[in-house]
Amino acid sequence: MASKNTSDVFSFTAFDPSKFSETFRDFAEKGAAQSKDAYAKMKVAAEEATKTVETTLQTAQAGTVELGLKAIEALRTNADMSLSHMEALMGVKSIAELVELQTSFIRKQAEVTVEQAKAMQEAAKKVAETVAKPGKEAAEKAMSSFKAA
Repeated sequence: MASKNTSDVFSFTAFDPSKFSETFRDFAEKGAAQSKDAYAKMKVAAEEATKTVETTLQTAQAGTVELGLKAIEALRTNADMSLSHMEALMGVKSIAELVELQTSFIRKQAEVTVEQAKAMQEAAKKVAETVAKPGKEAAEKAMSSFKAA
């Protein structure tokens, strides 16, 4: 039977505190370096996102102004047409002339309304594309960085 050395029960011959502290220090340094890298990447991403949002908001504001001006122009045109029609109605001498004048006005108003709707639709489409462009570019850039990584 082999005898055990029981003289030092609390002896940890395999445990060297200096090696443990070196390993822990290396682990902590690697963790700190990884944290710094992650923070730098997050900071760059946040700055890029902020720039994208600012650009998008500026573009949206300019587009809103453009759409508002088109709406004002349409309202002005419609008001002018209506006032001109009312003046023409004041000079009507017969029912036939009234019907002809009213029919002509309604036809012209419909044509103008269709033209205005097309113009507003084109302007809204242009604004939407312009507003979406920075976000689309940022998304494409982010996706390409994921593909590279």
